Amino acid sequence: MPSVLIIAKKAKEIEELHSGLTRIGFTCSVANNGSNLSNTVVKQACDVLLIDMNGFSTSVHTESMLEQLHGLRRIRCLPAIALISDEGLGHVDSNLEMDDFVVKPWNISEVAIRINRAIKKICNMHSRDLIKSGDLVIDMAKCEVSIKSRLLVLTFKEYELLKFLASNKGRVFTREALLSEVWGYDYYGGDRTVDVHIRRLRSKLGDYANDYIQTVRNIGYKFSVEAKSVD
Repeated sequence: MPSVLIIAKKAKEIEELHSGLTRIGFTCSVANNGSNLSNTVVKQACDVLLIDMNGFSTSVHTESMLEQLHGLRRIRCLPAIALISDEGLGHVDSNLEMDDFVVKPWNISEVAIRINRAIKKICNMHSRDLIKSGDLVIDMAKCEVSIKSRLLVLTFKEYELLKFLASNKGRVFTREALLSEVWGYDYYGGDRTVDVHIRRLRSKLGDYANDYIQTVRNIGYKFSVEAKSVD
């Protein structure tokens, strides 16, 4: 069953929603709406967000949360469902970046259906292609990288660089070519940027680093065609 993260004040109705979803098999947790959304999602590794729109005390607070959500969804295909009161429907912004909404008081079965529909919609919009190499898995639908089911916390460019190299196993790329492919032709930084990101990637890959990302002397880098497992 999917993992659900509810962003809300820990009011009684949210506790009831949490209990109801847990009872029917969802992995469910609650985070205070004052939390840093990106950090919370990374720690929870959730599949879908439920956001209580009535729990935000000011328009500035709401705008801040929506900006965080927008930034988060640029690097991860994460569905979000708004929890809205009947009275609040008339104030819903048509530009609200949500995949669906549920009106209070809610029915647990309806919420579950909407969660599953939102996840299915995201999966249909972004083909769930996987790049697998030994213990390494790159899930391009979720924009996630894991080793032995352990999620790696990567920046957007680290993810894009690893995905590009892994999509071209065995092929050697110069630093200039990687800058062009990953950062774009209009990037003005030097090729040292590639070295910095490779070093960070290797650090996060740990014991797997040299098995996957290899340096080709005087040329650049490549992703190894020989996948290895580390016990």
